[in-house]
Amino acid sequence: MSTFQQVGLHLDSGRLRVLIEAGQSATAEGELDDVLEHLLATARELTGARHAAIEVLGDDGSDIARVTGDAVDGSPAHGGSIDVAILIDDAAWGYLTLADKDHGAFQRADEETAIVLARWAAIAVSNARAYRQIDQRRADLERSVRSLEATSEIGRVLGGETQLDRVLELVATRSRGLVEARGVMILLQDSDRFLVAATAGDVPQRLAGRRILARGTRAARVLESGNPERIASISGQMRATLSELGLQPRSALLSPLVFRGSNVGVIEAFDRVDGPEFRVEDERLLLAAAASAATAVATAQSLQRERLRRSLAAAEEERRRWARELHDETLQALGGLRVLLSSARRSTDVEALHAALETAVGQLGDEISSLRALITELRPAALDELGLRPALEALFNRARVTHRLEVATTIELEHGAGTRETRLEPDVEIAIYRTVQESLTNAAKHGGAQCVDVVVVERGGEVEIAVRDDGTGFDVDAPTGGFGLTGMRERISLAGGRLEIVSSGHGTAVLASVPSVRARAA
Repeated sequence: MSTFQQVGLHLDSGRLRVLIEAGQSATAEGELDDVLEHLLATARELTGARHAAIEVLGDDGSDIARVTGDAVDGSPAHGGSIDVAILIDDAAWGYLTLADKDHGAFQRADEETAIVLARWAAIAVSNARAYRQIDQRRADLERSVRSLEATSEIGRVLGGETQLDRVLELVATRSRGLVEARGVMILLQDSDRFLVAATAGDVPQRLAGRRILARGTRAARVLESGNPERIASISGQMRATLSELGLQPRSALLSPLVFRGSNVGVIEAFDRVDGPEFRVEDERLLLAAAASAATAVATAQSLQRERLRRSLAAAEEERRRWARELHDETLQALGGLRVLLSSARRSTDVEALHAALETAVGQLGDEISSLRALITELRPAALDELGLRPALEALFNRARVTHRLEVATTIELEHGAGTRETRLEPDVEIAIYRTVQESLTNAAKHGGAQCVDVVVVERGGEVEIAVRDDGTGFDVDAPTGGFGLTGMRERISLAGGRLEIVSSGHGTAVLASVPSVRARAA
């Protein structure tokens, strides 16, 4: 049964037409208050009421929570009043009240009009509730999507990055954009203090490296609890600590960096651009981003520790190598020289004494040459003073003389203005030099090679290195022992390059590439 059939047949066609139009307006999507005001205006027009209002009940269904319209206080001055319940799901949501009719008393048609308008109001309220629920669900879905996108984006950006400083810089920048903060600071725990590891936005970069006492700080509480915190108004110790850093933010959002149950640090975001206070949604977004960021930070820290471990191991292996060289060659030669001179000192034969001295001078010359070669291998002066090409050429000449290797070479490095070579970054040059040096040493001492082909070519923004020998080869997967491969891999990795070693019974090929980063002009 329709709304009009339920209220009877006391409505004329003109009034019915206006009520239908009011119903169409009430069922259209719009602001609820505007719809209710329109229904009240229609009520005044059709019934002649001077006062029309919708009184909304409170949650307990008793007291009036709010009033829309112009309800009369006290008893109507004349013409009486009409009160019609607005029912939603058979429960009273409020009342439509009409009072003070212009001429005479309210009639049956006025009452039926009020009933129809009350039902239109109930439909409008139900629609508004449905729209709100839809909007809420859409907002929740959008938040979920943004959280997923944020996590995926940060994961994608950080996925290929292993340098801790760069990871932290990216986390700070992405987190700031995600929650629209004016500034971001990342703190990492460092004993009883926090290290300012990265900054973005209004937090100046010069603060990176500063240490803050952790005890009693909000960051320490977030780190301990593993839960984020929103601070609407910064005060107390936090304000004092930030003031010491030259910062004066009004609000903050703190989120822990948690990886496998271990808290590695805290992200602090300050003053939302449209805020300054942060919202619950911002908290969710930053927490989602922090989860992905924590994984990247923990991975970078782990790689950093592993690189340090391998670097120390490689350095220790180098020390062992030079110790063996000095013990097996230089020290033994000096011991033999001492025996020779001691015997000569006890001799009375002048000619024998002169012969011993001549022999001693010759041995001293040989040992000086050996020590000079060791010093050159440790740090070739040509590399520092002249550049990569002259250092490599000197290395090839020493390999030909010292190891009796037949060395074929191809060196193609880009040049700057005129004929002067444009230097590469020192880390890049030393990585290339050491890779070639170690390959030649391994080929001669461990592979028994006779011929080695060395190619160092710069093209496409990279320097490609290939050292191939005709030796006996070795098991690449076996422990490296004295081959020095650990140091080689470490240097290439730190230079941002790639290394591949292929070895068989017919020889070994060391293939590497590093970015051709140019040194900045002094």
